[in-house]
Amino acid sequence: MRQVLPAAAVRVMAEWAKQLAGIKGVLLDISGVLYDSGEGGGVPIPGSREAVEKIKASGLKLQFCTNETEATRAKFVEKLQRLGFNISVNEVTAPAPAVCRILKERNLRPHLLVHDGLVPEFDELDKANPNCVVIGDAADNFSYKNLNEAFRVLIGMENPILLSLGRGRYYKETDGLKLDVGAYMKALEYACDIQAEVVGKPAKAFFQSALAEMGVEPHQAIMIGDDIVNDVGGAQQCGLRGLQVRTGKYRPCDEQHSHVKADGYVNNLAEAVDIIVKQLHK
Repeated sequence: MRQVLPAAAVRVMAEWAKQLAGIKGVLLDISGVLYDSGEGGGVPIPGSREAVEKIKASGLKLQFCTNETEATRAKFVEKLQRLGFNISVNEVTAPAPAVCRILKERNLRPHLLVHDGLVPEFDELDKANPNCVVIGDAADNFSYKNLNEAFRVLIGMENPILLSLGRGRYYKETDGLKLDVGAYMKALEYACDIQAEVVGKPAKAFFQSALAEMGVEPHQAIMIGDDIVNDVGGAQQCGLRGLQVRTGKYRPCDEQHSHVKADGYVNNLAEAVDIIVKQLHK
């Protein structure tokens, strides 16, 4: 049975007709776009699994971009596969593998303030006598004791180096909004009078890495996410178009954000993909 788009989606489609010209690749955020995380692995957002399949069937190149740092990339992909998503490890751009490359290239030995599930990503690195701090979404590991230990490592360095696997303020789980790594990153920045190097979204290098994986130029790609600053704003700064979905951490005030304006807003990923794919065949 042929799907009939709602009137609102049809209006959005008309507005996007010119902007979608030349699109060859799609970058997808994961949490809040594909699924809402929480107990039991989370819950897929209705229509998201089918939307992923529709992108792949359309011939568009696809890369998943996540700031997820509570598990290794392999374990995270396994969870998504259990939720019914057709996704492989090489389709996911994530901060932990990127920061490991940086640490090796710069001969840095990290003090880790990360989730227990992410620690195996750093198994091959020397962590003795640390000369930098790596912070990720540590969840319950964000205790005063652990934050203070990271502070002491940084404040004891002549040239403190703080690498952060993202700078998000909050994210959404099934039981509500949760503080993200950016809040704790800012605490360490303030205490040590330094500026963190952000490895995940919204860093330009992160988006450039995802584009390189797809083999497309920034003007040929669109980013779909629920975070107006890190997904949409970060992508736009790198030359991509940015589309915000009204799922996940989205709030109505995002559409009046003081300095980031998405190229378009849609109710969910399924609606976004319907619009994009339909424009391909015009």
